[in-house]
Order: sequence, then structure tokens, then C-alpha cells
Amino acid sequence: MSLRTVHKHLVIAALLFGIGSGLPLSPTTAAAAGPSGFSIKLQCALLPQLFEGFLRNHYAVRKLNAELKQRTVEQFTKAIDPSKSLLLETDLVRVRTLASGVFESMGNNDCNGLLEVSKILVERAKEDETYVRQFMGKDYKLDDSVELMLDPEKRGYSKTPGERQDLLKKMLHFQMSNYLLAEMKLPDAKKSLVHRYELITKRLSERKLEDLVTAYAESFASALDPHSDYMSADLLEDFRINMGLSLEGIGASLSSQDGFTVIEDLIPGGGAERSKLLQPKDKIIAVAQDSKKPVPVIDMELKEVVKMIRGKKGTKVTLTVLREGEKTETFDITIVRDKIDIKEQAAKITYEERTVGARKVKLGIIDLPSFYGSDDQGGRSAYNDVKKILLEARAEKVDGIVLDLSRNGGGLLDYAVKISGLFIRKGAVVATKSTDNEIQILADEDEEVVYSGPLVVLTSRLSASAAEILAGALRDYRRALVVGGDHTFGKGTVQVVSGLPLGLGAMKVTTGMFFLPGGVSTQHTGVASDVLLPSVFNSEDLGEKTMDYSLPPQTMKAFLSDSANSPDPTRHWKPVDPAIVRKISERSGERIAKEAKFADIRKQIEERNKNKGVVRLADLMKKANEENGKKKKDKAKRNPGQKVDELAIPVVQEGVNILVDLITNT
Repeated sequence: MSLRTVHKHLVIAALLFGIGSGLPLSPTTAAAAGPSGFSIKLQCALLPQLFEGFLRNHYAVRKLNAELKQRTVEQFTKAIDPSKSLLLETDLVRVRTLASGVFESMGNNDCNGLLEVSKILVERAKEDETYVRQFMGKDYKLDDSVELMLDPEKRGYSKTPGERQDLLKKMLHFQMSNYLLAEMKLPDAKKSLVHRYELITKRLSERKLEDLVTAYAESFASALDPHSDYMSADLLEDFRINMGLSLEGIGASLSSQDGFTVIEDLIPGGGAERSKLLQPKDKIIAVAQDSKKPVPVIDMELKEVVKMIRGKKGTKVTLTVLREGEKTETFDITIVRDKIDIKEQAAKITYEERTVGARKVKLGIIDLPSFYGSDDQGGRSAYNDVKKILLEARAEKVDGIVLDLSRNGGGLLDYAVKISGLFIRKGAVVATKSTDNEIQILADEDEEVVYSGPLVVLTSRLSASAAEILAGALRDYRRALVVGGDHTFGKGTVQVVSGLPLGLGAMKVTTGMFFLPGGVSTQHTGVASDVLLPSVFNSEDLGEKTMDYSLPPQTMKAFLSDSANSPDPTRHWKPVDPAIVRKISERSGERIAKEAKFADIRKQIEERNKNKGVVRLADLMKKANEENGKKKKDKAKRNPGQKVDELAIPVVQEGVNILVDLITNT
């Protein structure tokens, strides 16, 4: 593309890079972001206009100052060497200088500094490739006494070539153990490992300037806050697919962290969730297509890993998974790719009866995995399904309801507001504050109260975004007792996605912040539980506040509505009494202390905290051998790791116990 053509594009881009109305991007809009069949790679000369578009619309960061430039450079260094295994500390000075210089040169269509950074990476990759060939010689033996610190932030960059070589040696033993645990013969494993490093060198050598410019734009966006992003045409296509309720694949949301592909969430109804074996925070370290050899994916670009995992309905993919818990372990899981059925994602209810003294009570447990909705599904939505369920529960004359949001990662905000209205008469549910400090309050205007009885809401640190709005609003109005983890995820910001011209992809920009009726944002702190339960997800490395450049929480004047409760006894609900909450919490604590399943959870938490970040090859090998022995004895019992449902059972059951206490005390 000539410079003249680029300047022509600049004129068009300058007119269209602004978000304007701030409307979310629909799947149809995404597909039409550029002229049909036409797209271009992001050019260096377009960066100033792109960055201006982000700053014009961002909620908190509005100027390109020295701090934002420094953040961008830091994010860029993380992106090019996420495991901190390639670059030396001495390399960083040069890399940061080159990356920082792009801000001054990009207006002249000069991003050649990024090519110089790439040359440094290629040089280090070639050094690794040479060393691996030597290390994997005829005298190589696996050293299972090796311990590897996985967390690059704790490990840091190597200070000397010798220190970097020592780190590489440990990583090679770790990688070799994965091959051997997969029952690969040593000669074949050595060849595969050498080939892996050849591929790393090849991939880095073939990286084009346009790819580096895209990485730089992504780094700028992530320097604003964790949820702003520049989406290339490929990523925009992924976004368009994920907006739908019917996906072909394994049904898991993935991220790239420190060189690992990490499972962030399991999509209800997908193959990964149905397997009952995968958990959030599991690391995928190898991928194998049906009947083919596994391909290691550590340090592989996320988009490449996603392409390997995604596939047509009915085909199989095998994942090699690394899990850190009581003991670090690896295992293989084969998943049949499928379309995710909306029925599997939909809200559902089960019933349970309890006898308390001479009284029998009937309870409803509603599982709401997401706030879904699509015109393509004949108008089906989380709101309509929950309303139907509540009408059914009312006809069944339930004495109380548990609403399980413990694995609800969010979804459509409008439905969170409308579902809140099923439990209160009418009133404000959430407020959003925009970039220009304009406050908009979203309220339930329907005076109908579909269910007015005792209500317990289950949450965890996996409950995020719209789920936090629903739980928080019901807690602020004292309409429900919130039970579960220490607090929810803590994502209290609003994002808008806007398509860019010329098929350049899209901008996702944080444009606002959520506030609960009590005036507090869910940002960082999330929604605290009234009754706290032990959970493996009560981890300090899980939540919004752990993410780079997460925006600080804010407060505003409370906007609770007096109209939320009704004087009509048929629609009136009894507010949760703080004195009763303390009493219920004490009873729950007594039960938990005696419950073996909660003791197991506490043990897992202790072991995880003790071994956090460290992989011991001896533990890996021992655990794998134990599992192999079990497989030979009884293939039907093959289950490497605790199922997600098994983790949820004690929490749900205690939620039911707490509901019984709430019923008998009101």
C-alpha cells in the first residue's frame, strides 16, 4: 500500500474513528464494519487517529500523557514476551526506548522501531533454538527435582545470559515432562521439543510490521484499562461469533496469561462445561486434533490456539491441561465440538422438600447461568424464562427460592434490570455514569411482583457484571440474602464496541461505570455476601482489582426508590432483618465446621496458597503415574481432578439450608 493511499485512508478514518452515539455494536454491524470483502491491516500512520478515538470516548483517561505512554510500553513488552523468558534485563532498556519512540514517529508513518524490537526477539529465539539442540543431545535425562516458578511477575527478567539459560533449562525439563506424560518416547519427545523452538524462531522471524502495529494498538488500549481493546478484523469476527447464542466449538472463554492459554469461563451448554472436568484458571498446554499428535501451545499466540481448538460440529479435540491446586497435575480431556443449545444455557428450576420440626417446606432452586437473549431464538430471553419459572414456582406454592448466580458471568444488562423487577414492585436498579458525567438511571417500571417470598442469592468471585447488578440491587433493597464467596468479581465498568472503517476491526472502549442503588460502584469490591461460605474461588488473584490499570471504584448519592416495596399484602415482601442475618450466619458457620466437603475445600485453599506459582516436576510425575494406574484398573473411573459440579454441590446445599433458616425466622 502506497503512502498516498494511506493518507487517503487517514482522511476517511479521521471522520469515522469517533464513536459518536456510543451505541453497542451488534453482530450485524460488526459484519458490516468495512466494505464487503475488503479489509486492510492497521497501518502505522493510522495510529494517531485510532488513539485519539480511544481518548475521546474513554471514561477516565482523556489525554496522551507520559504515564499513558509508559503504560503502553509496559503492556507491549508483556505482549511480546509474556513469560519473561526471552528478554534480558539489559534488553529492556533498548526495547522500551524503541517502543516509546513510536509515539513521536507514528505521525510520519514510521513504526520501524517496532521492527528493531522484533530483531532483538528473533536473536534471543535463535539463541534458545541453538541451546535446545545441544541440551537435547544423546546424554539428556529428565531431572524431576526441578522446580519452576510459573508467575513471571515473581520470577522477573533474567539479569545475565547464564541466568536466562538456567531458566530455559528448567522450562525444557517441564516441557519434556509433558511429552513423556503423554507416553511419547524420549527420542520423539526430543525431536518435538527442538521443533517447537524452531517454530518459535520461525514465527517471530515472519512477523510483519503490520502485526507489530496491531500489537502496539492493543497495548495502547489495554493501557487505558483492562476492558478496552483494539479488535483486529480477526478478533472482531471472534466477537461477532461470541455475541450469538449458538456457537460451534468447545464452549470456553480463553485468555492469554504469562505465556499460558487460560480458561476464563465455561459457556453453559458447551462441550467443555458438559465434560464436568474443566475449571476456570485451568491452563491449556497442548492441543491435539482427532487422532493426531498433541501440539504444545505454551507461549503460542492466543489467536493461534483458538484456531486450533475451534472447529466444526462433531469433530474432536484433545486438550492437555495443567491445574494448580492441592497438587499440580496434568491430564488430557477429549471434547466433541458442538453447537451450544440455548436450552442448556437457559434458566432452570429444581425443587426440594425439607422437614423442619413439624413443618414441611418446599423450596425452589433456580440456576441462572447468564443473562441471555436473542431475536434469533424467537424472542427467548433470560427475563421471560425466569418469569415463567417464578410463575410456576408460585403455582407450586414454594416457601422460598434460591437464585444461583454463582457461575453467572454477566450478559445483557437490560435483563438484569427486568429480572430485578420480578422480585420488587418498581424502582431504580442501576445507574451508569458516562464520560461527560451524565448519569442515567435504569429502573423497573412494572409494578407487578411475581415472587414476594423469602429469597437467597448465591454468588462467587465468578459472578460478574450484570450478575453483580442483580445481586447488588436485591441486597441494597434488603430484598434478598446474598450468600457465597467473599465478594463477586468486581467488574463495574461499561464498554461500547464500535466498528472501524475499511475493515480495520473495531474499538472496544470503557465509557462508563455502574452504580448500585445504595450509591456504591461494584468496581473492585463487587457485592459482598451477607453469609460467607468457603470457596476455592476466594482467591486474591481472581477479580477485577488484580487486573492491570483497573479503574478505581467511585461512589455517588444513593438513589433507592421508596416504591420498591408495596403496601398491598399480596405483593409486599418482608425486608431482610440484619439481626436475623447474624443469627443465620452463626448457624451456617456451625454447619460448615462439621461438613466434610467444606473441610476438603478449605484444604484445597491452603494447599493452593502454599504451593502458589511453583510447579514441581516430581509432583507432576507422581500424580500422573497414579492416574495412569487408576485408568488401567478401571477406565470408567477416569477423572483427573475434581468436577466443577462437585465443588458447587456443598455451596448450593448450604444455600438451601440458609434459605430454610430464613423461612423459619421470618
